[in-house]
Amino acid sequence: MIIDLPRTTTVDINAELLRLRKEGGVVTIGRVMTLVIDATDADAEEAISTANVASREHPCRIIVLSPQEESEDLGGQIRVGGDAGASEVIVLKPPLSAMDHADALITPLLLPDAPIVAWWASVVPLVPSATGIGGMAQRRITDAKGAFNPPAVLCALADAYTPGDTDLSWTRITRWRALLASALEQVSDQRVTKARLHGDVNSPSILLMGAWLRGALGCEFEAIYDPEATGLVSVCLDTPSGSIKIDRPDGHNATLTQPGQPPHIITLPSRTQGECLAEELRRMDNDPVYGEALRRVVNC
Repeated sequence: MIIDLPRTTTVDINAELLRLRKEGGVVTIGRVMTLVIDATDADAEEAISTANVASREHPCRIIVLSPQEESEDLGGQIRVGGDAGASEVIVLKPPLSAMDHADALITPLLLPDAPIVAWWASVVPLVPSATGIGGMAQRRITDAKGAFNPPAVLCALADAYTPGDTDLSWTRITRWRALLASALEQVSDQRVTKARLHGDVNSPSILLMGAWLRGALGCEFEAIYDPEATGLVSVCLDTPSGSIKIDRPDGHNATLTQPGQPPHIITLPSRTQGECLAEELRRMDNDPVYGEALRRVVNC
């Protein structure tokens, strides 16, 4: 069910939510958080679809801020039932100028006593914690992948890092990091002399992976960029026992090569944005490993 509320107020939106709960049985029981999405310069429908996928694992109230440059009034929309996944979606369409006070705009719509997560679906703020919605959120999720200059964005995020920050470029390499750590534990000499990464140009995931490997293993880091590649293609760790390599040329199946063992074919598909968002919503605490890797990117 989708209910449009043109030229509305947050008071009217709250009143409509109350009416829906009374008349249609729509409830907020079980909502574990409020997810606030800044959809400035983003496809709001795509962001809502991504959040709906994540909400099936984390039922929440979703508030979408989709500013309208030429508008002078606040437009609103409520989605419940099949149009809202396992959540209830409130779409706010304020004038672009009102985004300077986005925190005041969404405050009346927040779930009481529930954590707040902020996600920027497109534009990455250089200081996420200093924004209106970032200042009230326990977790702040950005995505440097779509930025014009991802390395520069990561450097800016490193300078402004605050506990609770994370980036989906880091989430995309979670399985890679787990596989490498597991494979390294199985070699007799675990010293890594060099790490070699191959992937698309200016990939923030490659930069974060390299920074993490250099920090965790104290090894040299070399990135080989391929303009025709999509995402991370391969990672190779050189050890005295031999090379450990994960090679995923087709973006789906990978070959794991380890010293003294036959090659293994493993399923390693590129992760969707919904899967990455769902992973980040599983934790409300700080991710110090990401913070340390992000700080090391500056020196890569």
